[in-house]
Amino acid sequence: MTYVRLGFVAMSMELKNASPSQTMTYAQFQKHTSREAAIRKLERIAQSNIEHSHRILKHCTAHDIAFYRFSSRLIPLATHQDLSDWDYMTPLQEYLEDIGTYIEKNNIRVDFHPDHFVIINSPKKEVLAMSAKTLGLHASLLKGMKVDPVHRCVLHVGGMYQDKVTALERFISNWMLLPVDVQEMIMLENDDKSFHINDALYLCEKLGVPLVFDYHHHLANHGETQWETEWARIVDTWKHSPLPLKMHISSPKNDKEFRSHANHVDADMFLRFLRTVKGSVTEMDCMIEAKKKDEALFYLMEDLKHHPDIEIVDGASFFIH
Repeated sequence: MTYVRLGFVAMSMELKNASPSQTMTYAQFQKHTSREAAIRKLERIAQSNIEHSHRILKHCTAHDIAFYRFSSRLIPLATHQDLSDWDYMTPLQEYLEDIGTYIEKNNIRVDFHPDHFVIINSPKKEVLAMSAKTLGLHASLLKGMKVDPVHRCVLHVGGMYQDKVTALERFISNWMLLPVDVQEMIMLENDDKSFHINDALYLCEKLGVPLVFDYHHHLANHGETQWETEWARIVDTWKHSPLPLKMHISSPKNDKEFRSHANHVDADMFLRFLRTVKGSVTEMDCMIEAKKKDEALFYLMEDLKHHPDIEIVDGASFFIH
C-alpha cells in the first residue's frame, strides 16, 4: 500500500485573471523614460505574480491539493545583467512571507522547475554563471517564504554536446563550483531525449541528489534500460531527503507527437506504474505535467475512483492497495 498525493504546475485552469507569470521584456523596460519608474513597474508585476500564486495556493487548499509547483517567472528580469543593482527582495518580502505562512499552516509541498536555459553542464562559463545566478534567485524566493530550500528545485542534466560521457563528467566538475545552498536545493530528472534514468542515477548517486523519475520521459527515452529494475536505486536516492519521493506523470499527446504532453493524464497508464511500485514506499508525491494543469488533476481523480485497488482520501490524494 502506498499513499499518493497529486500536484500541478503553476497555472490554474479554473481561476480567472490569476497568471503567476506576467512579465516585462527588457525591450519594454528600456522604453520607459525613467529607469526608476520602470523598476517600480517590474516590482508591481512581481507583486501581482506573487499575489496570484497565493490565490492559486488557496484554490489548492479548497480542493485538498497539497503539492504545487511555482512558476519560475515570478520576478521578471531579476537576473538580467543590466539590473544587477535592483534589490527586488525588499519590496516583495511581505508578500513572500504571507505565502510562506500559508504554506506552513496548510502543510503544502512546493517547489520550482527552472527554465531550460539553466544548464549546469554547459562548457561555457557565462552559461554556468547565469545558471548559478538563476538558481540563487530561486533559493532567495524560498528563503523569503521561509520554506526550507532543500530539494525544492528540479533540473534536467543539460546538453550532451556530442559527447555524453564528457557532458556527465562536466556536470560533476561544474557542480563543485555551485554554492552549497544551491547544491542542496537541487533534484535531478531523467529527460526525454538525452539523459535516461541510468545517466541521471549516475549523477544522483555520485552527488547525493534525489532523482525525480519522469515516467513519460522514460517511455520516450529508455535505451535498453527497464525502469522497474532501477526503481530500488531511484527510491534509495531519497533516503536522506526530508521530503517524500517525487515523480512526474504525464501522457503522450499522440503516437506521432509522443514527447509532447497531452491535455490530461491517461489513468490506465498511471495505474500501470502505480501497481508496479505500490508498497515500495509508504508515500509518494506525483506532479502532473499535463497541459490542462489542475483540470487534469481533477479528471484523473475522477477516473481513479472507479478502480477497486484505489482508496480515495480526499480531492487530491489516495491509497493504492
